[in-house]
Amino acid sequence: MKDYIVRATAANGQVRAFAITSKNTVEEARTRHNMSPIGTIALGRLLTGGAMMGTMMKNDSDVVTIQIKGNGPIGAMTVTANAKGEVKGTVANPQVMLPLKNGKIDVAGAVGIGVISVIKDIGLREPYVGDTILITSEIAEDLTYYFATSEQVPSSVGLGVLMNHDNTVREAGGFIIQLMPNATEEFIDKLEERIKSIKSITYMLEEGMTPEQILEHILGDMDLEILDTIETGFKCNCSKERVSKAVISVGKEEIQKMIDEGKPIEVNCHFCNSHYNFTIPELQEMYDQATH
Repeated sequence: MKDYIVRATAANGQVRAFAITSKNTVEEARTRHNMSPIGTIALGRLLTGGAMMGTMMKNDSDVVTIQIKGNGPIGAMTVTANAKGEVKGTVANPQVMLPLKNGKIDVAGAVGIGVISVIKDIGLREPYVGDTILITSEIAEDLTYYFATSEQVPSSVGLGVLMNHDNTVREAGGFIIQLMPNATEEFIDKLEERIKSIKSITYMLEEGMTPEQILEHILGDMDLEILDTIETGFKCNCSKERVSKAVISVGKEEIQKMIDEGKPIEVNCHFCNSHYNFTIPELQEMYDQATH
């Protein structure tokens, strides 16, 4: 089954909601980056949240990037997504291992204390950047806090990744519920009570709930209206041409050093781990195109 995102509203437009199944997306990231279970769960949660946030963007060319920089052993994590459901991500130390904490995988310990940054590139001269501190370093609560403080949108975010014993991804998914400006106090109180009483996202994933069923579970009696579904998946837009432009941008002096070494170079894409090789004649061509 393909991964997809469902967009919905409820309570006559007083709330908007997103839910996702992202098992294949997270499994592809795990394979590409050769990640440990803790790396898979941490980046998987961020990919899941990022994919939904990408579909909040208005235009196909808009891009949202979420960076988490903590002082834990996993290092920085970066996820980039767009309105078409395409998402990619990278993590500094994908093989991080930590002992269990209270019988659970210690994502917060791996991430550590730090900052979450959301960068929205919507075609303006300067991208919008919102920074907030990590509240729990479990990622879902950190995004909830980001929405409330940086965007002034009261939200509830649930993100989950479940692993098999062979370290492959069993289930992954999540939801984002957001109050709209026209929400009444009465409805806000009702929704807050509901969010407190719902089962955890991991429980919903264990039960094999689809994105539609997740939203039904949370908002089913609040005039839930499914608007559309969007396919989602791990997709990187790197190519040999794009990578060669990056190499050209380092300038003639650096390219000359590469040529002088007399060996082909290999450049890796951080996001998808694709390898691009450039021969000496290709480097010479790039030297000719470089300007400084």
